[in-house]
Formats: sequence, structure tokens, C-alpha cells
Amino acid sequence: MINTILNIIVQFFEYGVFFYCMFILSSYLVISLISTVSVKNYTRRRSILDHATLVSSPYQPSISIIAPAYNESVTIVDNIRSLLSLHYTNMTIIIVNDGSKDETLQMAIDNYDLYLTDQEYDMQIDTKDVRGIYKSRKKAFSKLIVVDKHNGGKADAINVGINVTETEYFACIDVDCIIDQDAFLRLVEPIMKGGEKKVGAVGGIVWLTNDADIKSGKVMKLRAPKSYIGKIQVVEYFRAFLLGRPAWAAKNGMLLISGAFGVFDRETVLKVGGYNHNTVGEDMELIMRMHAYYRLNDMPYEIAYIPDPLCWTEAPSDYDVLGRQRNRWTRGTIECLKFHKSMFMNKKFGILGYISYPYWLVAEWFAPYAEAGGLLFFFIIAVLGLANWPFFFALLFLVYTFAIFISIYSILIQELTYHKYESVSDILSLVATAMLEPILYHPKTVKWSIKGNIDHFTGNNKGWGEMTRKGFKKDGE
Repeated sequence: MINTILNIIVQFFEYGVFFYCMFILSSYLVISLISTVSVKNYTRRRSILDHATLVSSPYQPSISIIAPAYNESVTIVDNIRSLLSLHYTNMTIIIVNDGSKDETLQMAIDNYDLYLTDQEYDMQIDTKDVRGIYKSRKKAFSKLIVVDKHNGGKADAINVGINVTETEYFACIDVDCIIDQDAFLRLVEPIMKGGEKKVGAVGGIVWLTNDADIKSGKVMKLRAPKSYIGKIQVVEYFRAFLLGRPAWAAKNGMLLISGAFGVFDRETVLKVGGYNHNTVGEDMELIMRMHAYYRLNDMPYEIAYIPDPLCWTEAPSDYDVLGRQRNRWTRGTIECLKFHKSMFMNKKFGILGYISYPYWLVAEWFAPYAEAGGLLFFFIIAVLGLANWPFFFALLFLVYTFAIFISIYSILIQELTYHKYESVSDILSLVATAMLEPILYHPKTVKWSIKGNIDHFTGNNKGWGEMTRKGFKKDGE
């Protein structure tokens, strides 16, 4: 009797694992194929679009670039210089110093000749107190505004920037990022051709600069990072930004625009109450809230995406920092899915309710549980002598093969579309990294995700957190 029950449990487990794996693998495949078509269509449009005419276009929407800065003294001067060099006429740069403990504010004051203005702070969204609003005495920096405030986290810092600006759109970026000079000319394309649709937000590709040559706030030469941890994050970003988000955006079902780089309709963001400082997933939560606002008010809209490498940032260079980052991402995902659980299978939300939300629930939130639980259960039945070893090795081979296929395919799409890496050895090193990922790296991501779940449910939330940076590599170093 006991053996019969155990055999039933084992078979149920085996079928459950098999169908779960097939769901995940087939989902990745479909999303990758849709993304490939979307990227191909975009590159075709880009080749015939004259961005020079957009520079002086009277229809160019006004944009404020809001960059929260917390302990960014290593990169703040170069990053502000990079932002000021952007090819966009109708633009304001707003750096929000979120109570930094280092010399971030003083570095900005000294290098850009800033003075404290008497400008009043209009608090349309509740935020922490603002200590001062700074502008430059130099005409060359007339577009620059630096706001100093008490620490309140990233979401609170962005809300301060939204309160300060009066432009139609605002761009939310990380201050440590480097933006391509014509990035916003590309990014406003969906807005300028939006027609009757309200373009609520537009995102773009974020790529990594570890070990790249940077000069005067520009990426001069891109190299594959020297370290394994750097390379594997490059591969991760390829998968996410080239084989993931283009598909969701094509169906208007994208739930996330990276906090490192995105443009948002200011009027809509004010109506929905700005960024939510009660979650560490403020970027995702705002997009979900904007979706809900548009759909519940029956407004035609689009959350768009430009599959173009327009933003560059430095990735974590050690596993402790990377683990904290992924822990935070996990907690943010859980919080957002819980906040917006009314979307689940709700016909009012269309693709969001029937596909996007369930996918994030099963493939993002539940995946670490499924993987860790599956391995633990298999270990137990192996000890009991009930393991189906042929099934185990066949499934393991299938999952491993598919995982490296998707990674290598993302590297191939990058190379065929953008060809950012000049050296063949860089590409080969990324391929080798992808082949080792399931063995050396993926177990760590499962561990960090489970730890993020534990921290969320035990209330051990650490907010925005700190990330120590080495700073961008200068030309000639």
C-alpha cells in the first residue's frame, strides 16, 4: 500500500516537472521568436528614419531627464557631462541628490559652478523634504538642475524630480548610466507617431560597460568583461532586452521598463500618484499602475519599447553586490504582483490579465520554488531508490541544451543586429560563458531568489540598498 502511494506521488512529480518545464521552454521559444521579428522590423524602420529632421522638429515633446543619485561621487561628474551632451533640444537635466553620504553633491557643485536658488518646491506628490534647488552660473550648463533632498530612496527621489519639472514627459534614468547622444531622438519616435493613442511610457535597451573604454561620457570601445560575473550579466541582458521585452511590447503586454532608462508621460504619472515608495520594485509597479489606469478608463494607449542599445551602465562586479541586487529584484516582483493581483485572469486587462501577469507569476515568482523543490524532491526519491534515472538525465539534458541555445541565440541576434563587439574572441568568450551558466551561475540566481522570497515574507526588506562601483574605465587606462 505504501509503495503504491509512493509510486503515485513519484509519477505525479515526474509529470508535474515535465509539463512545467515544457511550459517554460515553449514560452521562452515563442517569446524569442516574436522578439526576433520585432527587432528585425525595428532595424528596418531605423535604417530609413532620418533622425536629423527630428533634432529641429517643432513637434518634439519636452523632456526632463531625472537621475536619482545616491553615493555616486565616483561617476557623477562624467555622468552629468554625458547627459548635457545629448542631442535633444527641448530638454532639462534634473539630478536628484538623495541624501548622499559621500561627496556627490559637492562634486556637482564644484565642477558645474552651481548656486543655491530661491525656487519654491511645488509638492504635487508627497516626498521627503527638499533642502535646496541648484542651478549653474554658466550658460553652457543652463539646462542643468540639481536638487538636494533628505534620503528617501529611489522612488522618492524620482517623485521629487517629477514635482520640480513641468515638461510633457520625463525620463527616469540611473545617474551612473551613459546615454547615447541621439538616444532620446530614437526614444520619442513612438510618441511622435502615436496618433490617437496615448504613449504612456517608452523603454530602451540597457547594455553593460564593464571593462569598456569611456571618454568624456561616451562609450568609445566595447569589450566583453574580463570577469565571469561580468560576462554572464552581459548574456543575461541580451536575453532580457533582445529576446524578452520586444515581444511583450509588440503585444502591449510589457509589465516592466528598466529603472535605468525609460520615458514616461508626466500627466499620467501625476494622476496615478507618482512612484510608490512602499516597494523596491517601483519601476514595475508604476508601469502596472499605468496599465490599470488606461484600461479601467477605456483609454487607447501604448507602453512602447525601442530595441536599440541606447543606455550603458556598470554591472555589479562581485557576487555579494549582485546577490543584493537580485534579492531586491525578487522582492520587487513579489510586491508588484501582490499589489496588482486584481489583474490576474481579469478580462478588463486583456493580455495583461490572461498572459503577462500569469507568466510573471509562474515563470518569475514561482520558478525558484519549482527548481529548488524539484531538486529536493528528486534527492529524496533517489535516496528511497524510486528515482527514474533515464527520465532525470533526459530532462536535464533537454533543459541544459535549451538554456544554452537561448543564450547563444541572444548573442547571435546582438551580433547580427548591432555588432557592438569588434573582437571575435569577445563573442567566443560570451558563448563559452553561456555554456557554463546553467552549472556555475544559475544555482546562485535560484539561491538569491529564494532568499528574496524569505526576506519579503519575513519583513527583512532593505530598501534601495547600496552598490559600490569601480567607475568607468577611462580612455588609455
